[in-house]
Amino acid sequence: MNAASSADSIYVDVANTPWEPTGFPGISIKILWQDDRSGAYTALFKAEPGAHLPLHRHVGVEQTFILEGRLVDDEGECTAGNFVWRKAGSIHQAHAPDGLVGIGIFQEPNEFLASRPADDPTG
Repeated sequence: MNAASSADSIYVDVANTPWEPTGFPGISIKILWQDDRSGAYTALFKAEPGAHLPLHRHVGVEQTFILEGRLVDDEGECTAGNFVWRKAGSIHQAHAPDGLVGIGIFQEPNEFLASRPADDPTG
């Protein structure tokens, strides 16, 4: 992460922070903030058209704001300019039919119920 510090603030140079692969095809991430003790984090996500996030459980509350595109699952669709949050314990899979860019805020990393790479930063 490209960041500069002042006395009490950390400024993140998002444009110059590289996209990192997540281990899920077509999905990449920029970590904006992370608490190493709790695992909480805020990230910018990018999904290519048709990308799919497999079945997972939200251990804590997840908050997502979609900047571009749309996020779709069995319960509905979140489009650009809209917000969805999920209760701790909720289980779903999601996909981005047209691609998306969004901001996700996680109290704890997701628990993936389908196999995923061990080095995946999303959970």
